[in-house]
Amino acid sequence: MKKAVWGSIISYILFSIVICLYIYQWADTSIPEAYQGTAADPQTFMNNQQLLLSEDFSKVRNILYFLSTPYEWLLLFILLGIGLSAKIQDWSQLTVRTRGLQVTIYLFWMTLFTTVLSFPFKLYGYNLSKQYGISVQPFQGWMKDFMLDFWINFLLTAIIVVVLYSLMRKSEKRWWLYAWFLSVPFTLFLTFIQPVYIDPLYNDFYPLKDKELEEKILTLADEAGIPAQHVFEVNMSEKTNAMNAYVNGIGDHSRIVLWDTTLNKLDDPEVLFIMAHEMGHYVKKHVFLGIISYLAVSLAGLYLIYRIMNMIVLRWGHRMGINHASDIATIPLFFLLLSLLSFAFTPVSNAVSRHHELEADRYAIELTGDQLSAVGSFQELSKSNLSQINPPLLVKIFRYTHPTMLERIHYLETYEIKEVEKK
Repeated sequence: MKKAVWGSIISYILFSIVICLYIYQWADTSIPEAYQGTAADPQTFMNNQQLLLSEDFSKVRNILYFLSTPYEWLLLFILLGIGLSAKIQDWSQLTVRTRGLQVTIYLFWMTLFTTVLSFPFKLYGYNLSKQYGISVQPFQGWMKDFMLDFWINFLLTAIIVVVLYSLMRKSEKRWWLYAWFLSVPFTLFLTFIQPVYIDPLYNDFYPLKDKELEEKILTLADEAGIPAQHVFEVNMSEKTNAMNAYVNGIGDHSRIVLWDTTLNKLDDPEVLFIMAHEMGHYVKKHVFLGIISYLAVSLAGLYLIYRIMNMIVLRWGHRMGINHASDIATIPLFFLLLSLLSFAFTPVSNAVSRHHELEADRYAIELTGDQLSAVGSFQELSKSNLSQINPPLLVKIFRYTHPTMLERIHYLETYEIKEVEKK
């Protein structure tokens, strides 16, 4: 196992070198000739400084993503490989007798271990955003949100893992199926309560101050069939210069939300297009389709984890101090397999998401009929968020849940032409 641990560390280093070479040397991010001079060409709406900053910022952020994800895998593997997981399990079992508390104690120390050792990546990401003018949040405020994230995620994860490992002990062969059944109401519950109870823990939400604009948005919402009585504004300018807007929740708990940065940087027609896009997700039932897809994929994922965990424990468990798949010490193995499978499925889920985003763009342009504002809104988003207009293919596949700005702006600019050609 020590050889495996050292081999994984060396593999991570080599992977890091290859990724850096890909992002900085091998990837082509130039604008294709067919798009040059169009509204999608950043040369037409960005100045030289913005072009340079967006490229530099995107490259570093992409490298950060590709290095931090396998780094988390490495930490979990080290926990298992050096026998630390088994030792934490033994200590938690000596501390308390109740199985649920043993799991909770173990999970706390595992989470603390991975969080502390991953903190440099988080801190670097924060400093990067500050350096490039995306984040304006003071360090104290960022740390407050970081700690809030830690405790909310830990408490939710503890509930899930305690139930999960209880099922493992009671049914070694069917736990994955019972866990999936329980995940259905839990997923719906979280989707239902997030906009009302969780999101306000991070930011202040209040009714949109511009009542004339709110009336226009609610008129659009009425046309879209969204049961919303208010449009909410969230004070994000204390934290970021980036822009965003969204519609989340289910039924009467649906919320239309605008960041105040979006309101400050876009004119009313551009805001209406952005909101029409978000409403398109509601009309096209993308939230429900996303939930259904997630539940279907999670069923397959839990089954694969069940099979792979049993195989690994049977073959290598004795080297890690693990006797059964239901041992508390297998928690890092569960999360490692979950993360690996999620990452492997990312290209598929991102492709589906990009299709949904394109549908929402189409819905918005049809609803507003304002092509100029549609193009202008995405140009402003690109500048404020320092978006890379034409990212490398590997970055697009694994990171982009939305079409690239090159694709989106070009689609909106040529929308009428495309519709004529289809006929």
